[in-house]
Amino acid sequence: MSAILDRLQRGDVLLSDGAMGTELQKRGLEPGACPEELNVTKPEIVQGIYQDYFDAGSDIIETNTFGGTRARLALHGFEDRVTEFNKAAAQLAVNLKPENKYVAGSVGPTGEMIEPLGTLSKDVVLEMFAEQIRALVEGGVDILFIETMMAAEEAELAIEAAKSVCDLPISCTMTFEVGKAGPRTMWGISPQQAVEKLTAAGADILGANCGRGSDEMLQIIREMRKFTEKPLLAQPNAGLPEYISGEAVYNESPESILPNARELLALGVNIIGACCGSSPAHIKKLRELLDSL
Repeated sequence: MSAILDRLQRGDVLLSDGAMGTELQKRGLEPGACPEELNVTKPEIVQGIYQDYFDAGSDIIETNTFGGTRARLALHGFEDRVTEFNKAAAQLAVNLKPENKYVAGSVGPTGEMIEPLGTLSKDVVLEMFAEQIRALVEGGVDILFIETMMAAEEAELAIEAAKSVCDLPISCTMTFEVGKAGPRTMWGISPQQAVEKLTAAGADILGANCGRGSDEMLQIIREMRKFTEKPLLAQPNAGLPEYISGEAVYNESPESILPNARELLALGVNIIGACCGSSPAHIKKLRELLDSL
């Protein structure tokens, strides 16, 4: 059993990190540019963000590889640099990882539709995920965070790919929005269906990330916990962004997330963190909360 899963089984609650994209933007990432390219062209920026999250108290930080599949990198003309970008991102994090802390390889959706609705075959998608995950494993990650999934089939393929190339623990989270029918992904998957499908696929940790903020995350986690005793991960956005002078400003401050964070922990969340719009300041407040408990 991995150190992470062993700690979760003992009852430890681990703190993950916050946003990567908005932190890169603060440090000069231009709109439409490729975040993963910075792993090799501006490694000091990426590593600085990693360090800020470790300093804020994160137990687990994610690699700058959310868009690291061949399909996503092809949008920038970098489809032949999958291994280079992903391995570099992992090594940057591993090289400064403190003792008893962990690096999670971030794996996001391909952004493509799978046959018969789209043009990509399952075999091609499997290989895309496997290619990225191999590079993350070579870079030394401790766990895989397959995240922001909306289609169950793509999440299942990512888990299958991970299992085909390594034996690292796998967390898989989906992104939900709460509507009249309750929480659903863009593809109509409910929290219960997500739990059932991701468990059957072999995920070790389940949960949700991104979305509309911590209020909705409470509803999602409350539903998921009804159907599983597996460890749950919650990483909500810092609310919804407002565009002020052309800049996205998220409406949940480090202080304002604490009441909902307390409730998430009371619901049995085992790994807590944040997503878009959050910062090391949000993670520092979560660290203080966990330490106080």
